[in-house]
Amino acid sequence: MESSGTAGKHGLEGDADLQFLQVGGELIKIRSSAWKKNRYFKLQEDSKTLWHESHKIFKRNQTFSIDDIASVRQGRQSEGLNKHTKSSVEDQCFSIIFKGRKKNLDLMAANGEEAKQWVNGLDKIMSNMLNLSRQQKNEHWIINCMRKADKNADNKMTQEELKHFMRQVNIEVDDTYAAEIFEKCDKSNSGSLEGSEIKHFYDVLTYREEIDVIYGYYAKTEGQMSSRDLLNFLLNEQREEVSMVDALKLIDKHEVDETAKQKKCMSKDGFRMYMLHEEGSILNPAHKPVYQDMHQPLNHYYISSSHNTYLLADQLKGPSSTEAYIKALMKSCRCVELDCWDGANGEPVIYHGYTLTSKVLFRDVIKAIKDFAFKTSDYPVILSLENHCTLDQQKLMAHYLTSILADALVTNPLGNTMPTDFPSPEELKGKFLIEGKRLKKLDAALNNNSIIEEGTVSEDDEAADCKENGQKAKSKKSRIKLAKELSNMVIYCKSVHFNGFEHAKEMQAFYEMSSFKESKAFKLAETSATPYIHHNMDRLSRIYPAGTRTDSSNFNPVPMWNVGCQIVALNFQTPSKEMHINQGRFLPNGACGYILKPEFQRSPSSQFDPSTLSKGPWLKKKTFNVMVISAQQLPKINRDKQRSIVDPLVRVEIYGVPADNASKETHYIDNNAMSPSVKVLLRLVRNFTPRFNPMWNESFTFDIHVPELAMLRFVVEDHDSMSHDDFIGQYCLPLTSVQNGYRHVPLLTKRGDVICSAGLFVCLMLIDAQ
Repeated sequence: MESSGTAGKHGLEGDADLQFLQVGGELIKIRSSAWKKNRYFKLQEDSKTLWHESHKIFKRNQTFSIDDIASVRQGRQSEGLNKHTKSSVEDQCFSIIFKGRKKNLDLMAANGEEAKQWVNGLDKIMSNMLNLSRQQKNEHWIINCMRKADKNADNKMTQEELKHFMRQVNIEVDDTYAAEIFEKCDKSNSGSLEGSEIKHFYDVLTYREEIDVIYGYYAKTEGQMSSRDLLNFLLNEQREEVSMVDALKLIDKHEVDETAKQKKCMSKDGFRMYMLHEEGSILNPAHKPVYQDMHQPLNHYYISSSHNTYLLADQLKGPSSTEAYIKALMKSCRCVELDCWDGANGEPVIYHGYTLTSKVLFRDVIKAIKDFAFKTSDYPVILSLENHCTLDQQKLMAHYLTSILADALVTNPLGNTMPTDFPSPEELKGKFLIEGKRLKKLDAALNNNSIIEEGTVSEDDEAADCKENGQKAKSKKSRIKLAKELSNMVIYCKSVHFNGFEHAKEMQAFYEMSSFKESKAFKLAETSATPYIHHNMDRLSRIYPAGTRTDSSNFNPVPMWNVGCQIVALNFQTPSKEMHINQGRFLPNGACGYILKPEFQRSPSSQFDPSTLSKGPWLKKKTFNVMVISAQQLPKINRDKQRSIVDPLVRVEIYGVPADNASKETHYIDNNAMSPSVKVLLRLVRNFTPRFNPMWNESFTFDIHVPELAMLRFVVEDHDSMSHDDFIGQYCLPLTSVQNGYRHVPLLTKRGDVICSAGLFVCLMLIDAQ
């Protein structure tokens, strides 16, 4: 059962690091200072599965897929390795970080060279996996499922193994039906499928009728699609602004048949390869890299922002961890929160005050932030300090910030002169900004920086609001002492209390920003939308979840973006619809954590109000047509129940200004394919093959008024008539980044990780309203 995941197909044949992994070796698995066990690890033949021995009675051998790995970190760059190993073994250590909530795998090699080979080898395979086409990913998934079904590992598939495989890939078959499929593919009548018979079975299973129908409609030249036919398809269906040169490039890139390529034609297989490639994705490829103007002032951007960043779970008794910061930063979060308190032995700590959440050292958090802040994005990171510390520990905080972050920390205005506006993300690349309290206005401090050693400031709004949850908070009018060393680090993000839009306009400098509890922010957005938008043209606003959200749930960020709020802080640790929308908002522009706000949220002459929608440049009425055609390789939801097959439905959701909010859904498909009655009828049809991809062919129409603020979300659920539908997958992106035409939509897990090979096939059309 040959896999397209072999080294050859990866382009890694003969690679020394890969060969090293395939031989494998002994590593020390580290759980604690006392629990350190030797385990043998080895990459399996498919170059996609890592095997390791286990001393558990019922799990002697364990495996996990490379697809399950989020990243591999060299050195003592995990909380566990930092805590349970000495700095002298730094070069021998590495960590495998998994997607979702699975615990990190902390390992130590015999020497630094071996550790480096493990890391390099795994990184190469992961990188190659990411660069595979959709077609190759589909093959990987199918073949991996076949391997699991091949219980005796003889590279053959018996009828019983075929039934097991079909259930793995979400197809329900009874014994009679399975026998019919098996008999159809068993050309040799040997009682098992092998070699070309398995290939035939795979081709039958992955046949895409809907793509062939599209191809047949446009293939007007001797049964094939000429370059002219392809150009007509690109212009008429995909609505792309292309020429004959572009059509010829696609043929040269995707055509698999050399004869067809020489005739400048695209065969059925070539067309399928094109449709499954990046060009056929819903996300506009031009929007994948950084494509927006990054030279505007900082407050002209939406900024991906986290709340209670230190938490891995709820905010009453959940664990605090440096890992939570790493996970947020690796998702290109550009504003993280540090809730700072006095700790033991004079060391400041971070945790959720007045609760049972665990504590993590301030210095460890700053080290983790320094190491991971710019791994996925070069643009500036804002450290939002909620300071509850005494003066001595504040001075130590300032020391750690300057000593660890060094020149990357902005401690003076750029150019060392009094600024009148924010610098741009481009000017601040690789820099850290501190958001917090400051003793004096910036100009006064610059004129004479040494007068005040310490002073008092009002407590942070968020700290005062914590009594919402019945916590022992101080009065909202309480004041705290602030050390000069910490105060002087606050340059462009001085935290001040909000006293109304007029007061802010008259009294606040551009660098003085306010934090708003969600209830206050939503009320202002509802009653004073235009003043709020104008406030955000000159200043930064930070919105944070209410203290009553003890489960670390989230609010809908869209109404806040509608009024131009930049720092809409969400609980990144909580998988939710709101986080899906946030991930979708920051998906384009290189997923760099900064998205340029629409021009009408930046122009002083704008009178935009998302609720009333008076005439203006923002009003660009569109009609958005969506046809949900099919789904591919949906994952099994209940893996504990062998016979559990999903009954999928698709919901299409629009989030934007109130007039654009809408949701429509398809009917559900029984058993992921077709109803039993239809199945019985189709058995009578000669050469009938099982349908692997559920098909809906349902169309919906949405009226869009402000497309620049609209978000599109697809949700796939498993219908359940007795309880809530179960979540299968989702995908969200800005409507302005959607490609017209026939497109594939990848699916993500609840936590935002890609579900390998699963997806939707849709037809989209965003056109001017009549």
